[in-house]
Amino acid sequence: MPENVFPGNVGSFKQQQNNPLFYSLPYKVPDCNDFVPCTILGLFCIFGGMNTENLYQPFEIVYKETDECPKPAHKHNFFELVYIMDGTGKHCINKNKFDYYRGHLFLITPQDSHKLHVKTTTKFFMIRFNDIYLRSQRELQAGTGNNEWIKKLEFIFHNTSHLPGCILKNQEDKVLVKALIEGVIKEYVNKEPYHQEIVQQLVSTLIALVARNIYINTPEKVKYDVSNDDTTLKIIHYIQSNIYRPELLKAEQISTVFSISINYLSEYFKKHTGDTLQQYITNYKLKLVETRLLHSEMRMNEIAFELNFTDESHLNRIFKKYRGMSPSEFRKRSHGKMFAVQARA
Repeated sequence: MPENVFPGNVGSFKQQQNNPLFYSLPYKVPDCNDFVPCTILGLFCIFGGMNTENLYQPFEIVYKETDECPKPAHKHNFFELVYIMDGTGKHCINKNKFDYYRGHLFLITPQDSHKLHVKTTTKFFMIRFNDIYLRSQRELQAGTGNNEWIKKLEFIFHNTSHLPGCILKNQEDKVLVKALIEGVIKEYVNKEPYHQEIVQQLVSTLIALVARNIYINTPEKVKYDVSNDDTTLKIIHYIQSNIYRPELLKAEQISTVFSISINYLSEYFKKHTGDTLQQYITNYKLKLVETRLLHSEMRMNEIAFELNFTDESHLNRIFKKYRGMSPSEFRKRSHGKMFAVQARA
């Protein structure tokens, strides 16, 4: 399971003192008695706790080729972009399963639970970054006229929890992402002058391109707007982060957290988003229901339990009210369309 790790630093890439750029050493695969060659640059991420992986630098780049599942289901405290350079398999994220192929790009947000099931030998290219990286970009762009875009970048990545499937939606962007990633690898291998600065720019461009794809596919009413104050954006992030904890989504609780009068909260939220607070919470939950209907084998009662509907009949009633059909009918129709598309392909 070869893995190259390229740690990033704000404004530069750091190489460990006294380490050659690439070196080989025996690496023990967990739960395996065999040692395999492993090529490393820099440091691995460190696991903190049972299944949570931590990142102790602004960003890093990882290349991995394997024919077995790299890790059990786990979570991160950072963002991770996973690009499939070659190979096939399944990506399971928050109990939803997606087939992956060459050219697919997934975004894993903090606290998403995910696991990769490798079918054929797969080459993974991963970029990991955290809040420190996003904040550093804002500081670097201060006074350049690009600060609003950096604020938008922060909003996009902090409000994309539970995005299903490949985030690249058009062929042109897939070609561009492939070229950017090949450029990063080429710079690391050749080590020409200024390669560190060039890699930093390529990574920033790639992250901005991902943000654009997410933004294009975000509903209009929840897109970042300079007229929206920070409180509105924080409330949206709070709702998405606590969608599985209904006790934290009560108006009384939200008004206390954000110091807004409970009598004014819904009006305030609607003014900035177009939805009342309850409408937004309901629509977001129904979007998660749709994702599970499309990409998991969960039963209706399991979905109802996970998303805190009273019972299956409550889920059916709310779903039909807002979507015009029952969850079972939605799943049947959507699967029929997916099979038709696959047949034409």
